[in-house]
Amino acid sequence: MSGLVEKHTILGVVVGSRAYGLDGPDSDHDRRGVYAAPTRDFWRLDKPPTHLDGPAEEQFSWEVERFCTLALQANPTVLEVLWSPIVERITPDGEELRGVRTAFLSRRVAETYGNYARDQLDRVAARRARTGETNHKQAMHMIRLLMAGAHVLRTGEVLVDVRHLRDRLLAIKQGLVPWEDVTAWAATLLGELDEAAAATTLPERPDRGRVDELLRGIRERGLLAYGKRG
Repeated sequence: MSGLVEKHTILGVVVGSRAYGLDGPDSDHDRRGVYAAPTRDFWRLDKPPTHLDGPAEEQFSWEVERFCTLALQANPTVLEVLWSPIVERITPDGEELRGVRTAFLSRRVAETYGNYARDQLDRVAARRARTGETNHKQAMHMIRLLMAGAHVLRTGEVLVDVRHLRDRLLAIKQGLVPWEDVTAWAATLLGELDEAAAATTLPERPDRGRVDELLRGIRERGLLAYGKRG
């Protein structure tokens, strides 16, 4: 199955600390991608996989239809792929996917980003209560998510590169910021997220029509490509 990723990737990017501008010398290369399985493969009883690990380490890819479904749900992890500043591979289909990326955005991002951040905050707090230890890396990403959520609601663009806050965020990751200060910052950001949600100009729902048009075009081109190979 790795051939699907190797041969049919339309968009391959780096996410994680390197895309955030928070990387160090030993940081991983977290690679994420989107592949378009050949159209005729969907006519079989056994459908193409919706996602695949590898073939490289720290690499994960989605089939384009599954990717679009998750992006329409305002999944923060998936949306970051469309706005990553580090693009390693892109085809004309990938260019078109990035070209319609704002079609995936809706007011739902307030819920998804907020819920992801609250979940991480709860996990850190629960671990502190249970063991007395703090997952500082998780706390840092909770803060980053809250900032990113407010940003997309205000601007209609997904915030990935946060190097302008590198020192403050890495101080949290390194455990240099008291937990009380972290939770106070989180409370402020949650308030800003609510304010941004109330004032956002993002639509109530994503533009499924544009995404459907994108998918139809990719599938049709997949058939044409098969015919040319034949």
